[in-house]
Amino acid sequence: MKTIPLYRPVGEKEMILILESGYKKFPPRLEWQPIFYPVLNESYASEIAEKWNTRDEAGNYLGFVTKFEVPEEVLNQYQTQNVGAGNHNELWIPSEELEGFNDVIVGDIEVIKVFIGEEFTKTANPELESLMLNIKK
Repeated sequence: MKTIPLYRPVGEKEMILILESGYKKFPPRLEWQPIFYPVLNESYASEIAEKWNTRDEAGNYLGFVTKFEVPEEVLNQYQTQNVGAGNHNELWIPSEELEGFNDVIVGDIEVIKVFIGEEFTKTANPELESLMLNIKK
C-alpha cells in the first residue's frame, strides 16, 4: 500500500486534543467549520503555522506543523483545492467525513515543527511544553 504524507497546521487547543487521542486522530470540527483541510506540502503548512497560528490568541500564539500519512487511494477520493500561491494546495474533507478519514491514517500523527509567537507566555499542558522543547522549527 502506497501512502502519501499530508500536513496540518494547528494551534494549541487542537494540538492538545491530538495529544489526548494518542496522536491517532484530529478532533471533530466545530459547528462553524464545514471542512477539515490538510495541506499537501510542508512549506505551506509551515507558512500557516508561523504567519497565522502564532498571531492567534485562541491558539495561544502557538503554531504546530503536523505530518501524517494516508493511503494514496484515499487521497485520490478528494479534489485538490488551490487557495492562493502555487504551493497553497489543500484537500477539503467535509466535516462529517472526518471520523472516517481519521480511521485511515497510517501510523501516528507527528509534530515536525513548532512556531512560538511573540505574545505566547506559557502553556498549562506539561506534555505540550515538553513537545515544544524537543521540536525545532
